[in-house]
Amino acid sequence: MELFTIFWRTVLIYFVIFIVIRMMGKREIGKLSVFDLVISIMIAEIAVFIIDDPEMPIVHGILPMITLVFIQIAIALITLKNRTIRLWFDGKPSYLIENGKLNQDEMRKQRYTLDDLIMQLREREVPNLADVEFAVLETSGKLSVIEKEKEKRSGPGSSGPDVSPGVPGFRYEGLPLALIMDGKVQDDSLEKIGKTRFWLKNELQAKGVNDFKDVFFCSIDHRGRLFLDKKKR
Repeated sequence: MELFTIFWRTVLIYFVIFIVIRMMGKREIGKLSVFDLVISIMIAEIAVFIIDDPEMPIVHGILPMITLVFIQIAIALITLKNRTIRLWFDGKPSYLIENGKLNQDEMRKQRYTLDDLIMQLREREVPNLADVEFAVLETSGKLSVIEKEKEKRSGPGSSGPDVSPGVPGFRYEGLPLALIMDGKVQDDSLEKIGKTRFWLKNELQAKGVNDFKDVFFCSIDHRGRLFLDKKKR
């Protein structure tokens, strides 16, 4: 008898949650802000309690779900009218790359590492950080990427921090490699391109950088173009 109770409660809660999500709108399916995530987690937890405890009156679970739906709909209507409240609940997008330059302060604030950023760019089929004009971390956690125009990628002084025209005689096939990350030289990357720290030091000195620790990020692509972003002082 208890198994049958669990069965029909599971079926009932399935349809209740289905209706609840539909009532909350397509916004819940398309993206999740922090507020949306909290509501979703709470509904899931309530559903587990109802199914797990056959002795609990089912109304004790459905009533909190309905309450959460009304809270979500009410706040959604309020935020439509009031941008201040909307920003308080949803937050503001964060520019991790702005005008081709890494925003180190914002990355630190969002606890977003260079590895996280590079991985997200690769997932959006943008292997070279030097080709990015803007990278915006949306309130839903999604990274929106706007690439530079083609003529700006190779134009002098147009790529934000510093992009060299290319190392003469350089030959390398593959994705762009990080040579320095947060002041630390990536020796395995240098080994892949057959270069040494001495060569990298000379390249940096030609750009007015005398210490590896002064570099936040430096990479090289298959054409030998160095992308350099200095640390903020």
